Amino acid sequence: MPPAMRLSSSSLYTSGFFHSNNDRRRRNNNNNNNNAASSISCSSINNDWKNIKSSHSSTTSLTVAAATTSVKDKDTNILTKEGDGKSSTLHSISITEDGKRSVPPPGNGQKIYEIDPNLTGFRNHLDYRYGQYKRIREAIDKHEGGLEAFSRGYQKFGFSRSATGITYREWAPGAKSAALIGEFNNWNSEVDVMTQNQYGVWEIFLPNKADGSPAIPHGSSVKIRMDTPSGTKDSIPAWIKFSVPTPGAASYDGLYYDPPEEEKYVFKHSQPKRPKSLRIYESHVGMSSTEPVINTYANFRDEVLPRIKKLGYNAVQIMAIQEHSYYASFGYHVTNFFAPSSRCGSPEDLKSLIDKAHELGLLVLMDVVHSHSSNNTLDGLNMFDGSDGHYFHSGARGYHWMWDSRLFNYGSWEVLRFLLSNARWWLDEYKFDGFRFDGVTSMMYTHHGLQVEFSGNYDEYFGMATDVDAVVYLMLVNDMIHGLYPEAVTIGEDVSGMPALCVPVQDGGIGFDYRLHMAVADKWIELLKTQDEDWKMGDIVHSLTNRRWLEKCVVYAESHDQALVGDKTIAFWLMDKDMYDCMALDKPSTSVIDRGIALHKMIRLVTMGLGGDAYLNFMGNEFGHPEWIDFPRGDQDLPSGKRVLGNNHSYDKCRRRFDLGDAEYLRYHGLQEFDQAMQHLEQRYSFMSSEHQYISRKDEGDKMIVFERGNLVFVFNFHWSKSFTSYRVGCLKSGKYKVVLDSDDQLFGGFSRVDPSAEFFTSDGWYDDRPHSFLVYAPSRTALVYALVEDENQPIKSCIPKMSLLDNKQKKI
Repeated sequence: MPPAMRLSSSSLYTSGFFHSNNDRRRRNNNNNNNNAASSISCSSINNDWKNIKSSHSSTTSLTVAAATTSVKDKDTNILTKEGDGKSSTLHSISITEDGKRSVPPPGNGQKIYEIDPNLTGFRNHLDYRYGQYKRIREAIDKHEGGLEAFSRGYQKFGFSRSATGITYREWAPGAKSAALIGEFNNWNSEVDVMTQNQYGVWEIFLPNKADGSPAIPHGSSVKIRMDTPSGTKDSIPAWIKFSVPTPGAASYDGLYYDPPEEEKYVFKHSQPKRPKSLRIYESHVGMSSTEPVINTYANFRDEVLPRIKKLGYNAVQIMAIQEHSYYASFGYHVTNFFAPSSRCGSPEDLKSLIDKAHELGLLVLMDVVHSHSSNNTLDGLNMFDGSDGHYFHSGARGYHWMWDSRLFNYGSWEVLRFLLSNARWWLDEYKFDGFRFDGVTSMMYTHHGLQVEFSGNYDEYFGMATDVDAVVYLMLVNDMIHGLYPEAVTIGEDVSGMPALCVPVQDGGIGFDYRLHMAVADKWIELLKTQDEDWKMGDIVHSLTNRRWLEKCVVYAESHDQALVGDKTIAFWLMDKDMYDCMALDKPSTSVIDRGIALHKMIRLVTMGLGGDAYLNFMGNEFGHPEWIDFPRGDQDLPSGKRVLGNNHSYDKCRRRFDLGDAEYLRYHGLQEFDQAMQHLEQRYSFMSSEHQYISRKDEGDKMIVFERGNLVFVFNFHWSKSFTSYRVGCLKSGKYKVVLDSDDQLFGGFSRVDPSAEFFTSDGWYDDRPHSFLVYAPSRTALVYALVEDENQPIKSCIPKMSLLDNKQKKI
């Protein structure tokens, strides 16, 4: 979401919910071979749609207690249910008799009441919601041939080419007349005049030239000129597949994109299977260079993807893919939904990037924006056909005052077609492996989460403020994705804690695979504003484990939000200006640096260890990137008369200094080595997907946290000065344990106070509610991970590939 924006929503859930404080938001700023597509395929669908819409009614809600969490804690006696779905959930796929994929029919939507009996008090709302979903599915089946066909709108709308010519269709019911113009006809609006059907769809067929070539050359500029209630308007086609900046202007040109077969990229590698647990590297192609430039898809493919693989991540999440005319929006003010950003290269370049990631075994997730749209009237959907309520709600409901953007009308048939087709386009054409859906909280509520504090009361989720149309759209898009692409991953960015967000649609949920555990990063910000001497171990554990039972979470200590100018990363909170003077190994360290490096590692490991079922890191944060992100911008004069100074359009702070993490003579390198070891630890032991989780100790006096996950025992000593010898920790399994990860290792910028060859043998007898225990040495501000020795495992640091300047091009520091 755009920079420098925040939802004023805070949550402190009661027992069984994840804790979420102020959510950080980022918003700155006549066809002879083709069957004519109609906005709505027959008149009866109008009646069906009216019946669906008229059935909207308010529902009453009762306050109920919260559900249980999924972690067992000896102090709260909350149990993990065996077989509770912690492993990766794959979705079934339906195949028709003719061999085509289809979305399975809806279920009965009743299992949510078994998963969370507290939802029974809101059955009226939830059954109504599921009924709306089923009625829309039935209407789509009846009039569009099913969700599989409905989600292929890109084959009918926009430009489609047959053996005899090109058909162009556009839904623009507000236009009085329309013509296709472009370089191919010298921008003459009198030549290729379009015809309109009764449902507001304009259409024209351009036959091939006499020599058999298409009427519109590949790569030439095109627009649709419309006579609208607000005047003549030239718009980039809504379904355009590629657009580029207009030379010498601030606007964009839509391009007819249909390269010859020999220029089309052919995928060579199959898509990886979904891993049991995701380790996601959040990235932005444009700012991924070490130089102050906009990086390219090709350079990201060749230089950054191998780095991600070597670091031990198994998925890359890419921001700012959809075209956005304003670079500083971080890609969240989308103008052309079907077009990849041209700043970084061509569509074929992007396909090559994704194919390379698949070769490396990396999933590629796209940060998709369906929560809102740019208010840009020149390049985007806003006022496309001259009307305020075309793709969006009209009036105030269609405008997000904080994000300065337009809000979709999810109750519109053609909006559903557009957005469902958009999601499928990226999966089908580009082979993305799934999505992080941005701004889900804003979608699900008419107040958009603005100036609202979510307390965990169920009335906040199931009442008049809930946008049922938007929730039903989310159910439909998850249904379509998982029905047609069962290995695909969907992640919902929700701060509100909406119950059943990650329960399958057929069971009555919204259908996401994961929700972003956004509260954790906010909790770390809150703690970092205080001295660690004041940190409460129970508070940390509660914040990390307070999430819904049977709903998987992607956890992170920090994301791109905290890296933006005006905010601070964890490294900056911990070390501030000392990072600029004291990070070279040939210079004396300081107490600030020693503390910062130690806590940086501990925060990230305890977050991964306890916080969820998947982990995310924004590029560069793994080594404590010393610079914030500041997009190139000029001075801005506000309506108030105040001038906001820019940065002279500089890219200096809009890049990632990977060279710092690679430099073995800098302390950043130790942080990078630790993050790499942490990822490889999870890769080897798969602890995030383990069903066995138990917190045995939260000691406020000793500042100790001890927990088990899988066959690993995690021991954290957050005390600033006390180291403990012969410290007893409980465990489930008896046998011999060895250290497999030590944050105090010298390789990671520590003091090597723990013997890596030491062996630890368990004693029988209950301790901390565990049947066995063993004695450890726990140095101050250190995290240690012990593994049960079944095969003589080596410490993780000896099993990971080397990350250094020797592996990469020499960069000037």
